[in-house]
Amino acid sequence: MRVALYQCPPLPRDVSGNLQRLNTRAIEAAAQGASLLVCPEMFLSGYNIGAQAARLLAQRSDGPAAQAISAIAQATEVAILYGYPELGADGQIYNAVQLIDAHGSRLCNYRKTHLYGELDKSMFSAGEEHFPIVEFNGWKLGFLICYDVEFPENTRRLALEGVDLILVPTANMAPYDFVAEVTVRARAFENQCYLVYANYCGSEGDIHYCGLSSVCAPDGKQVGLAGQDETLVVADLDRQLMSESQAINTYFKDRRPGFYAGLVKD
Repeated sequence: MRVALYQCPPLPRDVSGNLQRLNTRAIEAAAQGASLLVCPEMFLSGYNIGAQAARLLAQRSDGPAAQAISAIAQATEVAILYGYPELGADGQIYNAVQLIDAHGSRLCNYRKTHLYGELDKSMFSAGEEHFPIVEFNGWKLGFLICYDVEFPENTRRLALEGVDLILVPTANMAPYDFVAEVTVRARAFENQCYLVYANYCGSEGDIHYCGLSSVCAPDGKQVGLAGQDETLVVADLDRQLMSESQAINTYFKDRRPGFYAGLVKD
């Protein structure tokens, strides 16, 4: 499967502008043969926008932005994963991502479960324990958002449920470049799956994003890698490579779960 990720500077508080550039990138991804396009965290609205703007720009999972992205996905025949502020049925605002397939159908909505610092906590409610897995083109997809991937339990629970590919829209900032450089590669290797990490670049208010978006393979290699600039990264996922890597790196076979029981304590 060929996937694409869009690394870009945020376009805060400009939903229509973000939809326009999403359309452009989806066309480019389609031209390069990608079947899936992954965008950063809170792509629809920008991330560092404050609680008032997050609530003002929040939409239902089936709202007008979802309908517009559905039309883009159908026109380009590319599935799209995008981040956005979700207005829940309970009236709460969530940091969410949604996957819409090439037929325009909404396949999955995931809410960030681990909120980072006061920035996240001032804008969003934390998602409940809901870690959906989606079948897509013969691959099992799992979802995390930014800070979620920094907790190894999150990626491991997805891997134990058979996920082949973990999609991680993010808004990672300096000085945490090492997360993009080291952590996500380790998560792919220790769980023997692919991982797509789609980050921002540039600045937003007093935040400077570190870029370095990547597609990480089960052997720990970065088969797709961005620098610090806006770009579309396209990479191929190789199931044979994953099978060969899993045969050599037998983490799941060698686990001793009884040793880890205490880790679930508060």
